Amino acid sequence: MDAKITELYDDWRNKAKGDPDIEKELSDMAGNDEAMEDAFYRNLEFGTGGLRGVIGAGTNRINIHTIGRASQGLANYVNQSFPEGKRSIAVSYDSRIKSDLFSKIAAGVFAANGIKVYIYPQLMPVPCLSFATRELKCSAGVMVTASHNPSKYNGYKVYGADGCQITTLAAEKILNEIESLDYFSDVKRDDFDEALAAGKIEYISEDVYTAFTEKVKACSVLGDEKINKDIAIVYSPLNGSGLKPVLRTLKESGYTNVTVVKEQENPDGNFPTCPYPNPEIREAMELGIKYAKENNADILIATDPDCDRVGIAVCDEKSEGGYRLFSGNEVGILLLDYICARRIENGTMPEDPVLIKTIVSIDLADRIAESYGVRTVNVLTGFKFIGEQIGLLEEKGREDSYIFGFEESYGYLSGTYVRDKDAVNGVFMICEMFAYYASKGISLTQKLDEIFRKFGYCLNTLYSYQFEGSAGFEKMKEIMADFRGDATSFGGKDVTQTLDYSKGLDGLPKSDVLKYKLAGDCSVVVRPSGTEPKLKTYISVSAPDEAGARAAEKIICEDLAKRMK
Repeated sequence: MDAKITELYDDWRNKAKGDPDIEKELSDMAGNDEAMEDAFYRNLEFGTGGLRGVIGAGTNRINIHTIGRASQGLANYVNQSFPEGKRSIAVSYDSRIKSDLFSKIAAGVFAANGIKVYIYPQLMPVPCLSFATRELKCSAGVMVTASHNPSKYNGYKVYGADGCQITTLAAEKILNEIESLDYFSDVKRDDFDEALAAGKIEYISEDVYTAFTEKVKACSVLGDEKINKDIAIVYSPLNGSGLKPVLRTLKESGYTNVTVVKEQENPDGNFPTCPYPNPEIREAMELGIKYAKENNADILIATDPDCDRVGIAVCDEKSEGGYRLFSGNEVGILLLDYICARRIENGTMPEDPVLIKTIVSIDLADRIAESYGVRTVNVLTGFKFIGEQIGLLEEKGREDSYIFGFEESYGYLSGTYVRDKDAVNGVFMICEMFAYYASKGISLTQKLDEIFRKFGYCLNTLYSYQFEGSAGFEKMKEIMADFRGDATSFGGKDVTQTLDYSKGLDGLPKSDVLKYKLAGDCSVVVRPSGTEPKLKTYISVSAPDEAGARAAEKIICEDLAKRMK
């Protein structure tokens, strides 16, 4: 084993104090070269998504020391970038294991570096953190979460003063600061309770939370339209942070026929009934579907642990189990069409309306937007790039031009009060859209079919390939190099154009993403995940009907799978 790894391990054995779990794990690791290498072969990568990793001991893990070092690096950046007296950071956390501990560690580091800290007194979701960062005019924000990952993960998202996740330039500066620090000797830290008593740390007030709720409700596009809000809703926060803000927003908006999935109601980082708390996958929705059947619900809605993603299933006799799950792309185009139609109907469409979506999201949205006179801006994967574009509109005095933004991974935002995807807003808008169509005797399935008849059928699918550990990390690099080497066709469809975003195309930042445009208005996108040890492939197939699209997609998928071995 590399001598550097042994040296790092010995250093942590001597200095990593303050969390008995970490101390025990380090002790148990003695003599286990494989475990030692995996824990110390690299520093956990910090990028535009912040930190994310498995909870545990080592430099390649999330623990109080990697959190502390990252916080010290962020503190250095804030102190260098903002004038004295105007340095502050907002902090929030979700239900994950040790999230509350990690948030207090971060707050203590910021306080020790002379930075005012505002922290929610209880767990609150991503959109509430983004809102507080903007509302309190903070220099930065931190959300302790691993979003929709399994329970063994946690993470640390960093936000800029605009309430948007940091983009490339800020991430590079913060990373440079972090990498110059020793995990132990260079990290300053105050005791949380003492800093709170001294006023260095302050709890975020209920007024801020109320202001957030009011902004969400103001996104309604109903106008004077009267609808029946007594639709039967089943809601699951998947043991995360969405319960309080989602239920409050729905209740205050008149949606009172809401049943909560009891086993997934309270915060629990172990996710006992839902090992993969991601509303993108059916397994995460199964218990909710059971509740929906028992309660004859019209719609099931679930939000992920940090409440920035939302998934739905609607009552549909033709679907498996009597409920149809909708993809992120399908909900995205339904909301886009609804928002555009209602804004035109009630006279609130701006002069130069803009849709912002990611390059891996359904291309059909561009055609829908165009039909309503809406301009589409396509950005790199990650809602931070959507938030960045909203900021550019704001700088030009055209913030109101933004009418909607979405990404295929179940993230939506129809307002500009936050700069990240907002599942509270998503739930609110989905319920309004559902109730509006239901009042006219139209189901979401019928509305989606109508859209496909008008614009043509488009199938979009995502497949992820897991590569764990140091060997997996190298394998992913080899596979991406292979794709760049000789990809001329997929599933018998010739590549008509290759877009390599690592070169910085279309004015976008450089990113390790490949998009292949294929014959027949199809496409394939390949990229490494920025937060997980995965390669992701996005397949888009246009066809006269669903059967033809699925047949073509299957062949393309099989071709891609061969390249992942």
